[in-house]
Amino acid sequence: MRKIRVLIVDDSAVVRQTLVDILSSDPQIEVMGTAVDPYVAAEKLKKEVPDVITLDIEMPRMDGLTFLQKLMKQRPVPVVICSSVAEKGTANAMKALEFGAVEVIQKPKIGTKKFLEESSIRLIDKVKAAAHVRPKSLKAAPMKISPKLDADVILPKGKPVPVSVTEKICLVGASTGGTEALRVFLEAQPPDCPPIAIVQHMPEHFTLAFSNRLNSICRIHVKEAANGDQLMRGQALIAPGDKHMLLKRTGSKYYVEVKAGPLVSRHRPSVDVLFRSGARYGGKNVVAAIMTGMGDDGAKGIKELFDVGAYTIAQDEASCVVFGMPQEAIKTGGIKKIMSLSSIAGEIVRACG
Repeated sequence: MRKIRVLIVDDSAVVRQTLVDILSSDPQIEVMGTAVDPYVAAEKLKKEVPDVITLDIEMPRMDGLTFLQKLMKQRPVPVVICSSVAEKGTANAMKALEFGAVEVIQKPKIGTKKFLEESSIRLIDKVKAAAHVRPKSLKAAPMKISPKLDADVILPKGKPVPVSVTEKICLVGASTGGTEALRVFLEAQPPDCPPIAIVQHMPEHFTLAFSNRLNSICRIHVKEAANGDQLMRGQALIAPGDKHMLLKRTGSKYYVEVKAGPLVSRHRPSVDVLFRSGARYGGKNVVAAIMTGMGDDGAKGIKELFDVGAYTIAQDEASCVVFGMPQEAIKTGGIKKIMSLSSIAGEIVRACG
């Protein structure tokens, strides 16, 4: 198999070397070069076009966003933004996604062994996913990534808690391509839509900017979830980056628990964790959708939901940026309906009616 060739663009020599070490540790990835700024990167692109570019946002001579816009107009290449999570940078990161970046990931800190290990897993997975995205057509070939840990480390599998209420709730999981898919999905929701809880694979802090942006353009209230937030009609809660989110119930009230923990299916937050908790505490009252994304996070969880009587939906291949997560969910036999992104919102409202 031909290796994925990556160009690293970052003004910090320390960060460039860290990224080289991380990416080179995977036998499927080859770092074809590094660049201290977009001008040097542009010269390298004249000689050889990489499969993926990792790009910082704040750099001298030309910032990453300007370079990204020029790149997407002249020679589209899958780009993974590798940026700090400073407050100043979060708005820029959201712009990067709008300008065509495939993913945004936290820049690895030069610090603890655990942080570097988890950063390595995320960065390698994002680069592999990006290599399968065609920026013009927004189509991709699926790639299977084996999970490192499953939802047992957060919530052991057990019998569903008896449900006496009839209130329907919606659970959604997405990854690569999910920022745009969730915008389409949430913009189509009516003001009195059923309660929605979402896991989108995103770094810490970026989910706040993402939630605020969606809240400004949707008819419903969208917010980054906080521990103990109640699920209510007309509202969508998005799991905060770097925290797992679980569905819980007290009496007839559903709420979310936000907690730390290890990576599950290589992610934190994990769709599998949300879906398993939905199977435990929501059961047949859950309507779940799994959308575009790399890997198989959510596949086991949605099968558990299906087995307890939940209504389960997978986004179809034609409307996915990456068909990995929906495809793996379909393989489990735990999907009741496969449909286009544009139809999912209406189907969920109907199923919850």
